[in-house]
Amino acid sequence: MSLESPEMLLLIVPLIIAGFYLLRKTKTKLMEWRMLVALLLVLALASPYTTVTRTINEEEPSLVLVQDQTASMGIFPEEAGTDLYESLTANTPTTLVQLTGEKTTLGDAVTQYSGLGNQIVLVTDGNSNSGKDLTEALEFARDTDTPVYLVRPELETNDLSVEVLGDKTVVVDNQNEFEIVVRQASEQSVSYFLEVFVDGELSQSRQFTQDARNNTIPINQAFTTLGAHNISVKITPSGEDLNEINNEFFKSLYVIPKPKITLITGETGSPLAKVLSSLYEVSVVNGYSGAENVTDSKALVLDNQYIDSFSESEIKEIKNYVSNGGGLIVVGGDTAYNYGNYLNSSLEEVLPVISKPSEFRGGRNLILILDVSPSTVAHKTQGDILSNAVNILENDNLKDANVAVVAFGNAAYDVSGGFVFMGLPHELALLKEKVSKLTPTNETETSLDQGLGVAKQMFEGEDGELDAIIISDGGIEDSYDQSVQVAQELKDMGVNLYFIHIRSSAPSQADRTRNYYAEKLMQELGLGDAQHYQHIEMGDRANIVFEETSEAPEDSEEEEIEDTGSYLLLEYSPDHFITKGVNLTSTTITGYNQVTPKAGAERLVITVTGQPVLTTWRFGLGRVAAFTTDNGEGEGTRWASALYNGSNSKLISGTANWAIGNPQAEEGAVVEAPDTWLGTPSDLTLIMYDEGIPQLKLNGAQLDLALTGRNTYETSVNPVNIGIHDISGYPLAVNYALEYLEVGHNKDIEPLILATGGKIYTEKEARASLLKDARQNSERESDELLA
Repeated sequence: MSLESPEMLLLIVPLIIAGFYLLRKTKTKLMEWRMLVALLLVLALASPYTTVTRTINEEEPSLVLVQDQTASMGIFPEEAGTDLYESLTANTPTTLVQLTGEKTTLGDAVTQYSGLGNQIVLVTDGNSNSGKDLTEALEFARDTDTPVYLVRPELETNDLSVEVLGDKTVVVDNQNEFEIVVRQASEQSVSYFLEVFVDGELSQSRQFTQDARNNTIPINQAFTTLGAHNISVKITPSGEDLNEINNEFFKSLYVIPKPKITLITGETGSPLAKVLSSLYEVSVVNGYSGAENVTDSKALVLDNQYIDSFSESEIKEIKNYVSNGGGLIVVGGDTAYNYGNYLNSSLEEVLPVISKPSEFRGGRNLILILDVSPSTVAHKTQGDILSNAVNILENDNLKDANVAVVAFGNAAYDVSGGFVFMGLPHELALLKEKVSKLTPTNETETSLDQGLGVAKQMFEGEDGELDAIIISDGGIEDSYDQSVQVAQELKDMGVNLYFIHIRSSAPSQADRTRNYYAEKLMQELGLGDAQHYQHIEMGDRANIVFEETSEAPEDSEEEEIEDTGSYLLLEYSPDHFITKGVNLTSTTITGYNQVTPKAGAERLVITVTGQPVLTTWRFGLGRVAAFTTDNGEGEGTRWASALYNGSNSKLISGTANWAIGNPQAEEGAVVEAPDTWLGTPSDLTLIMYDEGIPQLKLNGAQLDLALTGRNTYETSVNPVNIGIHDISGYPLAVNYALEYLEVGHNKDIEPLILATGGKIYTEKEARASLLKDARQNSERESDELLA
């Protein structure tokens, strides 16, 4: 029982004082009764009440059905979703929203109707290409407690599309790699004839058979003349293909002279020097004092340079050069970084690393223990359990960890197949996919003790940091005692235990006195603090802060280089500009410099033990890369010769291209405009480095330019014809409308749908179950006051 106005109880004090005074004077039964009545009146003024929690269920939930009828939906039945709408509107208030035309704005629709007490039904292929980003919109729906259901229409016919990926600005005489991506809506075996044209002339052709949704075909092309060029590709399918418009793709290219680079090295014939000289106009000098004018170069490369080889005035020049936009690459070796006395030097101020041993980032073993019992579906926590697990897997602090996943319902099983190293992007993607596809068991038990038992077996014999995270709706009443026992055994093994408790209406999550079993379990282990036990609302994401891993033993003070074996390399940030096209699988080095990344720096390549090999950051307007292994050729070292061979050399060229930034010479008039899609404008920029009147023509017609900065002009162009267009000698490609690029069902949004509390159906399944699920999702708890 609670009181609405507890302050009224203060009146009892003067009432008792007055009562005792009157009783001493009169000593009658009447006075005693009057005092009792007065006490009851004071209690009434305090307004006592009792809170009763009732479950409210809407028999007629408010639905918004978004029917995607845009051009890309032609591969599905014409009236996909119409029967479902008629069924729903006959039984519950249902608003129909139809999307038409050559742009799909699913994100806008989800955002508009979220948070208003609605539940949203999407009848679509899931491909949104305009307006609000669909991922952000579904996250907004989740945060506003708006369930979103996805109804996937049945595919009637196939469709293929083709696209060409690669840089638009390329360097003369260099081999440039492009990727041709062929997509199909179905997952059947399809055949097509591919033709590649360079500047309108057939370059190559070949017949392909494709079984997967996507097929990526690499091609290489060099250009020997400067200026405008183009590549076009065409596919001719031999089977079903709804649209011909997306069977041809144009890519425009602008070829520029080789950028200038200054390489300071004592080994002019090293693999590093050879790779750079094959791609750029390189000035190779032995010592900074021999460089004529570094400011004319797009990037400066310091190869294995000892700190004493620079004067303070030269380092000041390097700082100014980088601050004003120049690129800097510092390559390691036996006289650089920790071996070159860089620590606390003025040169180190520019670098993204400190020349001392890095903390050991590996050695963490984590097991996610996920509740997949039927109660997680009945109480609508399944999506939150899985999405919290995926969110943890994406944590940057786990990139060097070994992670396993255990699921439990009536029994427990290993989902991941043992520990998986998170530093390999494909392993991380596979594990996230496995987690997203977990489904509840058929039995009713929630046997957390068995999940903990499997985790215990997996931890046995493992060294380093041991962490286990339980994610559950907390309905562990039946297995509570056994779970406490196994959890204590895990703790005694040195395992750091965490419990993420998703708040729900599951009755088995609390005892008769409303004490949560999950919280009690963690308290019995001495881990009831807010870090180890997190009770979160549906739609929220837990924030687990992992304890620091132990540091690696420090190197001896002797500056000797020892042969310590080989170190496997990993792409720590695979989506960075430098590493995006690089595959370092099975690539090893035999040595590296000991460094620690500074705050704000980004590690791109590491060893399996977590030691930085390529680290980058911005310094002023310039870009700096710390490449902390050698040039591939050193007396007694030769640490990184494998990085300069074959496709691995892309890491070197990618680093140089990133450091260079804009490869175009800063002279004359420089135009930039990205290729675009029919109906989508391209933003054009013109920079005038020389004096003159800014003038540009699109296919001969004068363009209106707006001054937006110092010597910088901008405009927007939107040609109405597909093909290659001319902007005063600069090429612009316009391709089919973006609506026709992605074909077939977009499965990437399915985990996001589940995270909102919604489900995924075929049309038939939706007609049978969607309204029932919407009614369950409309359940909410309401606190009512009983006076």
